[in-house]
Amino acid sequence: MVARLTAALCGAAIIFAAPLAAQAQSGIASIYAYKGGKTASGERATPGRLTAAHRSLPFGTHVRVTNKRNGRSVVVRINDRGPFVRGRIIDLTPAGARALGFSGLAPVTVEVAG
Repeated sequence: MVARLTAALCGAAIIFAAPLAAQAQSGIASIYAYKGGKTASGERATPGRLTAAHRSLPFGTHVRVTNKRNGRSVVVRINDRGPFVRGRIIDLTPAGARALGFSGLAPVTVEVAG
């Protein structure tokens, strides 16, 4: 009985977790640069690296960010937390924004790369 319940719970966890990782998020990307400061993961922030801040994805996760206006995409690594502005889903370094061809704000989709 306990083994069946454990198996059922593990199966349910896999079924519900898999779609979450595969789902793309849509929203607004912004640019940030903490030159020389520390990120939430403890790394030194470097504007020239392809890194980003996301509210909930684990540090080290690689995500593909696609600019909806021009179709350009880039893979960045999550190393910080944010953005904390309604409607925004990711903060990119200037290098990431350049790769996507925008300055300021841009509509994007974000999906876990893999």
